[in-house]
Amino acid sequence: MTAPTGTAVTPTTGYRSDGAPTEFAEHGGYRYAYRRFGPRGGTPLVLCLRFRGTLDHWDPAFLQVLSDERDVIVFDNRGLNLTSGPPAHSIEEMGRGVLDLLDALELPEVDVLGWSLGGMVAQAAVLAGPGRFRHLVVAGSTSQGVPGQPAPEPKVWQVAGRGANDDEDFLYLFFPETPEGRAAGLASLRRLDHRLLVSGAVASPEAVQGQLTAIRTFTEGFWARLPELTLPVLVANGSHDVMINSYATYAMSTRLPNARALLYSDAGHGFLFQHAEEFGAEVLRFLRG
Repeated sequence: MTAPTGTAVTPTTGYRSDGAPTEFAEHGGYRYAYRRFGPRGGTPLVLCLRFRGTLDHWDPAFLQVLSDERDVIVFDNRGLNLTSGPPAHSIEEMGRGVLDLLDALELPEVDVLGWSLGGMVAQAAVLAGPGRFRHLVVAGSTSQGVPGQPAPEPKVWQVAGRGANDDEDFLYLFFPETPEGRAAGLASLRRLDHRLLVSGAVASPEAVQGQLTAIRTFTEGFWARLPELTLPVLVANGSHDVMINSYATYAMSTRLPNARALLYSDAGHGFLFQHAEEFGAEVLRFLRG
C-alpha cells in the first residue's frame, strides 16, 4: 500500500530528482520512504545506497542521467532516516528490506544498482529473490570474502566512523587527491546541498551501529555464492578507491558467470558521482542489453 506525503520540492536546480516528492509504502509492519521519478512503463531501477547514506545522499546529476530513460526508485531501508522499524543488523536483513519494498510497490521485476554497502545489499536481495531481478549493477563494492582483497588503511574507518563528516572527510573517502578529483568532489557535494540543507537527513546512531554490525559480521560474504548470480552483472569502481579496493571489482568479474567490469583510472569510491554522465550512460547501455 502506498501513500504520498507532502508536496514536491521545487526543482530549482533543474534536476528532476530534486523535485520528486517523498512517498511511503507499507509492508510487513514497516513504512518505507521512497522517491520515484523518470518515465513509467518499463522495468524500474531500484538504487541501494552507501554506509550512512539516506535517500537524500544520491547525487542528482547521476540520477538525472538514469531517469532520462528509466523509472528510478531511491529509498531508505528499514530503520533508516524516514523509514520505520528497528535498523537491520546484517546484510541479509537489508537485502530483505529491498524485497519488502518491491512487494509494497507490487513490482514483480526490477533492475537494481547498489553503491558501496548498497552493492552488498543488492547482492543479498538478488540471492534471496533471484526471480525478481533482471540486471545487477555493483558499484564501488565487493562480494566480501574475496581472496587477497587489500584491506583499507586504518584512517579510512577513523574518518568514516566520525559522528559527523565534513567536506574534507567526504573528499578523502570518495575522491582522489588530485585537483580534478577535488573539484569534481566539491561540485558533487554542492549538488547534494539542495536536498540536505532542507532535510538535514542523517543516519541515526542506531542505524549506523546496525550497519557497522552488518559489515563486521559479513566476513565470509558472498564470494562463494557468486556463481549463483547468473543474471547480467556490471561491476565498476574507481581505481583509487580507499574504502573498498578496486581489486574486488576485477576479482568478482572472474567468478561471476555473466559479468562486465569497468574501472575509472582517475577516480575513487565516488566515481559514479565524479563521472555522473559517463557512468550513467554506461549503466543505461548495460540495462538495455
